[in-house]
Amino acid sequence: MEIQLNYTVAGQGFPLVMLHGNGEDHTYFKRQMEPFSAGYQVFALDTRGHGHSPRGTAPFTLEQFAEDLKGFLDSREIKRCHLLGFSDGANIALLFALKHPDYVEKLILNGADLSPSGVKWSTQIPIVLGWGMLQIIRRFDRKAQSKWELLDLMTTQPHIKPKALSALAMPTLVVAGERDMIREKHTRRIAQSIPNSKLVILPGGHFVARRNWQAFNPVILEFLAE
Repeated sequence: MEIQLNYTVAGQGFPLVMLHGNGEDHTYFKRQMEPFSAGYQVFALDTRGHGHSPRGTAPFTLEQFAEDLKGFLDSREIKRCHLLGFSDGANIALLFALKHPDYVEKLILNGADLSPSGVKWSTQIPIVLGWGMLQIIRRFDRKAQSKWELLDLMTTQPHIKPKALSALAMPTLVVAGERDMIREKHTRRIAQSIPNSKLVILPGGHFVARRNWQAFNPVILEFLAE
């Protein structure tokens, strides 16, 4: 069943849709809204079960979130847009672009991974331990269920084969931080697997769009203007 996603919109022009990461909401992109909306109509969404978007009853999967995005675009008669995703948002953007390529003019993947093995062990081990613990607690604590669902996304998803990326024909920018929680080798493999892609590694960690927006924003705007 379709749900109404919460979002904020600013600016006029060609649509630019932004998708936040796991456990966050649209405010992750507060440093991007003003500069990006100077040239584009910018939509920053809350994913299903995040921010002020309802959880609904559909499966809590990245594939479902990609379908939610299609529903959102269709409801606003947006036939084509630039798509920028961060972390799980980048994974959703990737799944969406693979399934619905006609909607995507340019694709920006910031901190994406093709599988949980793309995440450094130092980050992934605490996530997996928390996921296992909540697996038990959620049986008698309803609040633990929503926390478990978020960790389940990072522990069990996505499952994208590198060779599937060869189908992506739109210009794509792959961005990561020098100290990203995604393995650099993994990020480079994503970029190498997409035919028309460009790779940029920026100073900073996984949250480079928020913490080093001074470097992040010009790179994105330059790519979109090309």
